[in-house]
Amino acid sequence: MSKVTTNNTLIRAAVAAVIAGASLASIHMARAADPVPTQVIQVVASEATSRFVPLGIGKSVAIDLPADIKDVLVADPTIANAVVRSSRRVYMIGVKIGQTNIFFFDANGKQIAGFDIAVTRDLNGLRAALKQSMPGADIRIEGVNDGVMLSGSANSAAEAQQAFDLASRLVGDGTKVVNGINVRGRDQVMLKVTVAEVQRDVIKQLGVDLSGSFNYGAAVVDFNTQNAFSATGQALSGGSFLGSMKGVTARLRAMERAGVIRTLAEPNLTAISGETANFLVGGEFPYVAGYDSTTRQAQVAFKKFGVSLTFTPIVLSEGRISLKVLTEVSELSAEGAVSIAELSISALKVRRAETTLEIPSGGSLAMAGMIQEQTKQAINGTPGLMQLPILGTLFKSREYVNKQTELVVIVTPFMVQAVAAKQLSRPDDGYADASDPSGVLLGRLNRIYGSSPTKPEPQPGSNYQNKYGFILD
Repeated sequence: MSKVTTNNTLIRAAVAAVIAGASLASIHMARAADPVPTQVIQVVASEATSRFVPLGIGKSVAIDLPADIKDVLVADPTIANAVVRSSRRVYMIGVKIGQTNIFFFDANGKQIAGFDIAVTRDLNGLRAALKQSMPGADIRIEGVNDGVMLSGSANSAAEAQQAFDLASRLVGDGTKVVNGINVRGRDQVMLKVTVAEVQRDVIKQLGVDLSGSFNYGAAVVDFNTQNAFSATGQALSGGSFLGSMKGVTARLRAMERAGVIRTLAEPNLTAISGETANFLVGGEFPYVAGYDSTTRQAQVAFKKFGVSLTFTPIVLSEGRISLKVLTEVSELSAEGAVSIAELSISALKVRRAETTLEIPSGGSLAMAGMIQEQTKQAINGTPGLMQLPILGTLFKSREYVNKQTELVVIVTPFMVQAVAAKQLSRPDDGYADASDPSGVLLGRLNRIYGSSPTKPEPQPGSNYQNKYGFILD
């Protein structure tokens, strides 16, 4: 009985061994059929995880790292270099202007730190100079490649320009300086200009015209002299004194004229500090600027004339203004005019003044002394006879012209600020058309200011009770 049991046990063990061998074979076959796993590429160091560090030429920075350094990578050693003094301390030194990066790795090849290095000029001296000259300004200086950039804010445009000029001078060597300074307060300047011109003319004309005839036997001598006035080109008046004696008629022409011409303009302009403003009261006249041979037409351009003003204010400090002023007074003149074919081009008489100065707000500058004096004298007459003593006066005419012109320009700048619309007034405020009976019977063109039914009446309680406003005659 025991032998049978033993044989059964042996049979079971053999069957189990065969099953186990088959299972191992199937497992090996399954593993052989599995695909080989794909390796993943990883970026262990890049600029995305780098820290920006600015350096000056010949300057260094010391950095302590959180782990021991095993490997160092410097992209461009000619721009910046890294010196490892201990396992966790490193010194980075700027060599020349440019940009590079430096990476540090541990013993396992893992990145400890990365730095994006920008080597620029040493700007500490420039920073100290700007801080000393403008202590109240918030101006930052940074080096960008081979240039310098100014940023921050300044109190005025003049302060920003001063910082730019100082940086350009101290950096030197043709280094480009970019001015990115913002102006906190854009000051505005109003320029009040008074242009006054007075012209005084004196013209004197004296001439004698003779006409008559003499009979000597069968011979008859007729003569007629008419003396011209060449200084002005024409006589002042057609009036004359006539007299005759024994067939001789004499005409005496004697006139004198004195005239005064006054020109006055008061333009007011407002401009932001550092900007340019222009003003013109006058017009434009056409002139031929060229000829197009293709279309056979003349090219016409226009020239401005009148009272013009151009000014550029720069606010330097509280109440101080640097002002560049260009003012011009011009008028059309027949003197110097040019005639081409059937076209006549007028000439211009110009008075021009240009200056740059520093003046306080509310101060005035007078540009005077622009005086022109022109004197003309002309004598016309019959040759030979006009040289006779005493009697020669009857055969000649004399003309005398004296012109004096004086121009004065007064400039007054003011620091101004914007106001509400209700604080301003117009020339037509309170204007009202006169009624028909008032216009026909009394010759009025308008009613008194403030009396229009469409306009509000003056507020009660006002101390001034008389008529007010601008009244047309």
